[in-house]
Amino acid sequence: MRYIRASFVHLVRRLAMTQGGNTARRLVFVGSHLEPCLIQEEFPIPKLKSGEILGKFRMATICGSDLHTISGRRKEAVPSILGHEGIIEVIDHTRPTGAKMKKGDRLTFHVVNCCGECERCKDGLQQKCLSLFKYGHAPMTSDSQLNGCYASHIILHSGTHVSKIPDHVQDRIASPVNCALATMVNAVSGLDGRNPHRETSAVIQGCGLLGIYGCALLHEAGFNKVFCSDINPERLAMVSKFGGIPLVAGQQDPSSPKDNSVDAVIEVCGIRSVIPEGIKLLRPGGVYVLVGMVHPDSKMDVTAEQIIRKCITIKGIHNYGPQHLDDAVAFLSRTCSKYPHEELISPPYKLADFFTALQVSQKQTYYRVCVEP
Repeated sequence: MRYIRASFVHLVRRLAMTQGGNTARRLVFVGSHLEPCLIQEEFPIPKLKSGEILGKFRMATICGSDLHTISGRRKEAVPSILGHEGIIEVIDHTRPTGAKMKKGDRLTFHVVNCCGECERCKDGLQQKCLSLFKYGHAPMTSDSQLNGCYASHIILHSGTHVSKIPDHVQDRIASPVNCALATMVNAVSGLDGRNPHRETSAVIQGCGLLGIYGCALLHEAGFNKVFCSDINPERLAMVSKFGGIPLVAGQQDPSSPKDNSVDAVIEVCGIRSVIPEGIKLLRPGGVYVLVGMVHPDSKMDVTAEQIIRKCITIKGIHNYGPQHLDDAVAFLSRTCSKYPHEELISPPYKLADFFTALQVSQKQTYYRVCVEP
């Protein structure tokens, strides 16, 4: 797939060497049908408005949703700055004196800027705010010129929730915390594996980054067994390092969970054909959490009778709220030495080498490929 012409890469490198102190570099997405579809440019950093934060990116990671946008499988407004996973260093801010923030702090941020006042926000669904603004997905406008992660800087709007990254947590492993990890924290919210009467178990369908995080989160939540299934045996090699039991999808072995035995199933693979198997595995009273099938090809083969007779709860999760981000940072802080988080993330690529980073990301050698703007 062609993202950026080779001659354009040389232009990117040249611009990278000439960036000044009052300018930002941004990689602008102009449409998947164009070549190049990504254009790098220098841009004067605007003056901050009240409540805003100017952050310099220390690290960003490439989420699968951005690969889909660049390839044309997913539609986003243009022109825009893609990228929503990242760690920033505070350069300046205009938040109130009591904001407990200073220059040099490392922050992650809620990918959604919400009003906090509408009925959805008050119901705890800030990610569905009636006036929602989403970083890395919104178009560039005169009022919002630096709003994605594939840039040297970002300006966070007034009201955007931020969390400070503890000093012992590396930029590279913290970069996906505000998308993949926070989403999985939301997905496992309310799932408690501690049962005094019997052993508990869960199945995660899909061994991408969300699946790996899910193994650790459920393990820490007290589940005795956490199975993770995938069609790719190579990706399953990471499961046991994060407290899970690997299963090759479609293959049966003595360690596989039995029908009607699993307390929770979490779908993160985005494939509708896994649903009947998940329904069979769930014990009466079990919970099915749907995360990955956020696309049109998601018609499920399940009957109301199956749900009713087994007293199943089906729960849909899309993104997360501010509290989940705080909990995700706390989880990473507690477990960054317990689990090999660094093995999930590639060595960093410069923004000038973004084309190479995209190619590596497509190969799925790493769970996330990181960019160091």
